Amino acid sequence: MTIRWGIIGPGSIANNYADGLAQAKSGKLVAIASRDAARRASFGDKYGIAADKRHATYADILADADVDAIYVSTPHPWHAELSIAALRAGKHVLCEKPAGMNAAEVVAVTEVAAQEGRFYMEAFMYRCHPQIARVLEIIASGEIGVPHHIQTRFGFNAPYRVGSRLYDMSLGGGGILDVGGYPVSLARLIAGAAVGAPFANPVTVKGNGVLAETGVDAVGYGLLTFAGGFTAEIATACGRNMDNRAIISGPKGQIVIDDPWVPGRNVGPSTTQIHITTTTTRSETLGDEKMLFAFEAEHVSAAIAAGLTEAPHPAPSHADSIGNNEVLDKWRAEVGYKTFAETPATNRVLPGVLPKGLPQVPKIALDGVALPVSKLILGCDNRNTVAEGAIVWDAWMEAGGNAFDTGFVYGGGLHEKVLGDWMRARGVAKDVVVIAKGAHSPYCTPRSIGIQLAMSLERLGLDHAPIYIMHRDNPAVPVGEFVDALNALKQAGKIGIFGGSNWSPARLAEANAYAAAKGLEPFRILNNNLSLAVMEKPVWAGCITSNTAETLSFLREGIVAHLSWSSQARGYFLPEALRNRLPADTAPETCFSSPANAERRIRAETLAAERGVSAHNIATAWVLGQSFPSLALIGPRSPGEIASTLPGAALSLTEAEVLWLNLESDAR
Repeated sequence: MTIRWGIIGPGSIANNYADGLAQAKSGKLVAIASRDAARRASFGDKYGIAADKRHATYADILADADVDAIYVSTPHPWHAELSIAALRAGKHVLCEKPAGMNAAEVVAVTEVAAQEGRFYMEAFMYRCHPQIARVLEIIASGEIGVPHHIQTRFGFNAPYRVGSRLYDMSLGGGGILDVGGYPVSLARLIAGAAVGAPFANPVTVKGNGVLAETGVDAVGYGLLTFAGGFTAEIATACGRNMDNRAIISGPKGQIVIDDPWVPGRNVGPSTTQIHITTTTTRSETLGDEKMLFAFEAEHVSAAIAAGLTEAPHPAPSHADSIGNNEVLDKWRAEVGYKTFAETPATNRVLPGVLPKGLPQVPKIALDGVALPVSKLILGCDNRNTVAEGAIVWDAWMEAGGNAFDTGFVYGGGLHEKVLGDWMRARGVAKDVVVIAKGAHSPYCTPRSIGIQLAMSLERLGLDHAPIYIMHRDNPAVPVGEFVDALNALKQAGKIGIFGGSNWSPARLAEANAYAAAKGLEPFRILNNNLSLAVMEKPVWAGCITSNTAETLSFLREGIVAHLSWSSQARGYFLPEALRNRLPADTAPETCFSSPANAERRIRAETLAAERGVSAHNIATAWVLGQSFPSLALIGPRSPGEIASTLPGAALSLTEAEVLWLNLESDAR
């Protein structure tokens, strides 16, 4: 089987890939797409591309039935967008590095590839060359011992000039995004080899550098530290020449790679040397008649022909690319380079991150809230930059979600500010329902509520929180003092309805009795844990579950609505491989493990198989399907996690199924 390739963006590196395809057995070039007529003509003539396969639009090449796979080689800002568009069109994709402007974009791309069942790889051509496989063989042999350090650089001097892609922030300029991924990827590859893994991610990233006058990095240096003590010195530059060798050190010796990145440059034969020093030094010459990009073209084409969706090692897998771009994000932050994607005013919507045909998030009317509120509410306690947050929040709005849960303590205030920046950039403040939380221990006092709320509203860029929830209760404070403080804020127009998180039903009932006696607004929301799995160990000190007979009976009286946190039991109903991604002390098996919950999970999995959904979806439907107003906080960290959750929001369970899942019945 020969894979038929189309190229989007026929620039200089596309010429290299086209030359490589000409030497590959498993692939051939059949089409190109460019908005530049002269470039289409020149490139098409050079590579003998038929006139009707020289597409003037990207949409045309993606619709071309004679194209199996797309090579994306445009400037950096369009890598993720075009990769997603190609994958959604049913094409396999090889995308030039970096795979996205940040790791969040790369996560989104790889999720789309998995959803569509198509091949995707970030195009680190050097990882497909035989010299990398040979270096890994030497390491595996133990000749230099277990590696403990690498020095690796990729730098060149391209002096600043107006209009240069390398120095243009709007085009994703700078050394780190252009070639910094090379030393990072090799360092992570060797760190992985040291522990018998395909790659490893560093636990710390430190760096410094020199910014060009345009704000991009001209020079960057970094230090990476890995678990187990492996270290890496990395460097990159677009404005400084560097010694671009790679030196791998172990207790018995070292390996020096003379030309790790472009052995043989871009034309064949691709000859390179590596030097191994132990008690003596020997050199190995690796040569091949094929040019450098031919190895990548063949590696990828053969993988696609074999039905694979990820490239065989040592080419980068999806997880490898995500980890690589996470390091690039941290390195750029250390150097002080914030891309346009990380700046609210210039951050763009990334289209296509959700598959078509997903159910919309259902909404519910809550007395005292102007807008209908999505029954699933997005937790905003894990996005540190607008670049990370926007991809998730844009997808959330696309899916029909409009409710966002925040907290004064989340990220030391950073997470509220990031959400506020996004709302201002998108102009959606009037279209969303923000739940603000404050008064977390030890600052759970009536006076703290107003002080913290003022700070939260400033961070969020709002003058009013439609819903306000106390993060904790403080039984040492007479409940009436809290009711008075909250009513004062409501009367001042600072909050709408309010409630309490991790409050007992008895304490909340006492608060509402006080409010009734004084003619004041009562608590209208209880925000405790409620999930199909019963919380056996508090996730955090002071946390309370509503999954008790007493609380459920109280809620069925219909006095308050319930908003569950950890509504999906922190992933307890996910497949085992995905279940324990959280810290051990708050992981689902730590907090929810019990024989009864294990049986609930088995029953959820059984019912899920019958309904054609996941057990995770069954758990979501269980929370939303209670006989009282029940909303659920969820914490997706990517568009794909939103997509996998939505089927649960559209699922209705029968009363018999609920009783069966509760272990209250053996029949359904």
